[in-house]
Amino acid sequence: MPFLTNFTLPSSAQKLDVPEHSDAALFLVFVSSEDPATRQAWCPDVRAAWPTITATFSGEDSPNLAVIEVGQKPEWRDPQNVYRNHWDVKCIPALVRYQRVQGEVMETGRLLEGEILDQERLQKFISSSR
Repeated sequence: MPFLTNFTLPSSAQKLDVPEHSDAALFLVFVSSEDPATRQAWCPDVRAAWPTITATFSGEDSPNLAVIEVGQKPEWRDPQNVYRNHWDVKCIPALVRYQRVQGEVMETGRLLEGEILDQERLQKFISSSR
């Protein structure tokens, strides 16, 4: 299974461990943390998208997906939140693709919130990395 749940996010995208070959990609999904009371993501958009995300990235041939929790609601809403400032994540869920372009790791695509639920768009997004 290509889910990376204990992924340590580096200080910048350039430090992500993306393989050298041109069609390789690393996907990051930024999601809300689990609400301790409900044991579900506190964000309704994340709850809605999660089944699609897990189905898409659970296959044997699926690309790697690192799951990044942005924190509880107060942390996420803080204007100084590291994900907002250093990773340009303004809404969740955010599915971001990173690849090497001329040797440098760069963001090469992003799907936000309801865009993730569009199966055709999601499959095209995933397959454009191969």
